[in-house]
Amino acid sequence: MASPANLLESAVADETPGALQTLRNALIVTRREVRDSLRDWRILAPILILTFLFPALAQFVAGRFTAFVTGYGAEIIGERTIPFLLMIVGFFPISISLVIALETFVGEKERRSLEPLFTTPLSNTELYIGKTLAAMIPPLVSSYCGMLVYLAGLVFGGVEWRPQPALVVQIFLLTAAQALVMVTGAVVVSSQTTSTRAANLLASFIVIPVALLVQGESAIMFLAPDAESPHGIGALWAIIIGMLVVVVLLLRLGNSVFNREEVLGRSIDQINPRATLHKIWRHVRAVDERGTPARNLQEWYRRGVTLSLRRLRPALFVTGLVFVAAFLAGVSLGQQPEWRLPVFQQASDSAGVVDLGASLDTFVASGPGWIVFHNGRILLVATLLSLFTFGVAALVLTPGVYFVLGFALSQVMVAGLRVDLVLAAVIVHGLVEVPVILLAAAAALRAGAIVTRPPHGWTVGHAWTVALSDLIRVGLGLVIPGLLIAALLETYLTPLVVRAVAGV
Repeated sequence: MASPANLLESAVADETPGALQTLRNALIVTRREVRDSLRDWRILAPILILTFLFPALAQFVAGRFTAFVTGYGAEIIGERTIPFLLMIVGFFPISISLVIALETFVGEKERRSLEPLFTTPLSNTELYIGKTLAAMIPPLVSSYCGMLVYLAGLVFGGVEWRPQPALVVQIFLLTAAQALVMVTGAVVVSSQTTSTRAANLLASFIVIPVALLVQGESAIMFLAPDAESPHGIGALWAIIIGMLVVVVLLLRLGNSVFNREEVLGRSIDQINPRATLHKIWRHVRAVDERGTPARNLQEWYRRGVTLSLRRLRPALFVTGLVFVAAFLAGVSLGQQPEWRLPVFQQASDSAGVVDLGASLDTFVASGPGWIVFHNGRILLVATLLSLFTFGVAALVLTPGVYFVLGFALSQVMVAGLRVDLVLAAVIVHGLVEVPVILLAAAAALRAGAIVTRPPHGWTVGHAWTVALSDLIRVGLGLVIPGLLIAALLETYLTPLVVRAVAGV
């Protein structure tokens, strides 16, 4: 193990500023950690077994299963099982990275070997990056070696598999992305827990989502219509990009919450729900940055809600761009001939008016309560998921409505139907509903994403408390009343406007 003196000498050897020097200093920690990991037979033995023995077992299973399904005329099942097993061969070794990553901080703290490392002049960012790379490199190298052994056995063995190169590249990239997600998440857990036992328990929040993701990837490999495409499976490219975004967010989150003094000083985790709720409620009532409570409802709206809206400006800009992009994407897709819906191809103006009248009668019979419940349910689910997905859910679930709206509008235009009827059915209540949904999505995005980059001088806990308070304040003050007003307009005013435009 390298001594603190050696680390100090290496860290100050080159004073060149910038990202290159940060990475160079981080690699000092990485080399130290990798050497320590490879000296432990309890880590080295599983890596060797999963590198050489498991690929041979997977190759045997692939050959026997392919021969079995071929006998029943289901060759395609056997062919698509082979890349699935390649992904599994790569996944099992990187699962070891979770164990190593969970030990990065809390394990060394329990072994009393963390204090000498923290006395070096390395920055928190350099320490964090070095520990993250050290937890990922050995399992990822083992994973790639195992996949190459598996591929060599299939290509040159009895199966003689000839895969599309793009699919193999995708599986290798998926393996690397999954390793990055697991490691970055586990390092965050390790830096914020006080014992290895607690870190292992919290690891289930990493293993379960990744395991479900692997199941989804396997289903895509079997069912994707472009499984034989020379450009790879499109859905897998989207998953790779999504996981890389999650990795960046986790790195930013881990680096922002990591503090060496807190890691050494924290001895027990305490949760005080009453104090947390009191603090959130105090910020909900506040009208300024100091937490001054509002004296009446008018001041709360005039100063408190306005304060939240000022904080939401960046999130509103991003959310607005996503909503516009979703609407334009729906319009663009609706223009494609292969996506034309038969109901619009066969429709006529009179039939459209009759169907629209029936739909309006349904809305009137449902009442505003059903509309508020429907819209509120979607926003509530998107908000709750955003708190655990760094705000991503708010940009995935809520824009879907406008994608469908753009798609339907495009279908009406292509079919030559009356566009003014669709606009009349949307604009009246949409003038209230669209801004309200935009506000709700932006508040959810900020509450979920603020932990990745808290404002300067704010702790992560304080930043999240303020963002959650703004979310509640905007929800109580604008979103809920706005949804109710939009539902009343949609139930009672929109049908009158549509019938006037349609002349019925």
